[in-house]
Amino acid sequence: MHRRAFIGHMALAGLLLPLAGGRGAMAAGQERLLPRALREGDTVALVSPSSATDDRLNLQLSRDVMEALGFRVKTGAHHASRRGHLAGSDAARAGDINAAFADPEVRAVVAVRGGSGAARLLPLLDYDAIRANPKVLLGYSDISALHSGIHARTGLVTFHGPNGTGSWNAFNADQFRRLFFQRELMHYRNRVEAGDELVPRRNRTLTITGGRAQGQLVGGNLAVLTALAGSPYLPDFRGKVLFLEDVSEAPYRIDRMFSTLRLMGALDGLAGFIFGECTDCDPGDGYGSLTLDEILDDYIRPLGIPAYRGAMIGHIREQFIVPVGGQVEMDADDGSFRLLGPVFQD
Repeated sequence: MHRRAFIGHMALAGLLLPLAGGRGAMAAGQERLLPRALREGDTVALVSPSSATDDRLNLQLSRDVMEALGFRVKTGAHHASRRGHLAGSDAARAGDINAAFADPEVRAVVAVRGGSGAARLLPLLDYDAIRANPKVLLGYSDISALHSGIHARTGLVTFHGPNGTGSWNAFNADQFRRLFFQRELMHYRNRVEAGDELVPRRNRTLTITGGRAQGQLVGGNLAVLTALAGSPYLPDFRGKVLFLEDVSEAPYRIDRMFSTLRLMGALDGLAGFIFGECTDCDPGDGYGSLTLDEILDDYIRPLGIPAYRGAMIGHIREQFIVPVGGQVEMDADDGSFRLLGPVFQD
């Protein structure tokens, strides 16, 4: 990931507003807007909202994946561009997203990759055009900035899942077909296999506080969302089920981010909480910092809401594709959540 320096700069600039304005600094809620459903043969647009791709083969793989799923592919005019670590200028990258939403042939917008820089585009997006042309948006990691900003400003349900250059293994492809083509009301429960172990070790969930909760699902990458503090591009989390994930962050940084969310009031009034994977976030030998368990005990357990960790969400090979803005019910004892209603227009 190449987003740390950018996030540090944005978080420093954004901290003052939430501390001064509290919960009111978050964007007001929008009426939920469902995207149009997808079918095989539809056209999807590949765009690069964040970091540049350093290997042309990855661009070809993104196209090949979409075609293997049954789509025709258009590429943003600047999807292969570079400006420093970014995939072109802010105006060019935002222009590709705006063009994709405005294009009547395009039915879905898929991010080539994450990295850093998507938050720079939020003031440049045409939210009126996005609201008038509700389409599937798919991606994760830095793309959390787009999920958050677009949902806050339009109410559009978007989808946190593999980028074009990510792993499209059998699990992820199956998730995609069931959700987008079959429109299944997904039940997200980790796939747990014992293998040659006496008891399963991989993909285990851990209950923080038991119980069930219902609400709209919101969230994404913890560092990216925290960097939106004080902006109008962070949805109101009250009454929602918040999911978070991250990668390559030292526990003291995770602690700082949760502290920011608590200080700004973003954790007040949550209906439920789901923590995915925090890949490569170990405290290191000697426990020179808080552990992830201790951090979640400090910030989440006192809320007294249903909460669990270990969902297959995040920087992992097999990952859930989840609707940001979808209505869900979570079961913290079972370590699962399910859709309560459609996430596409009829």
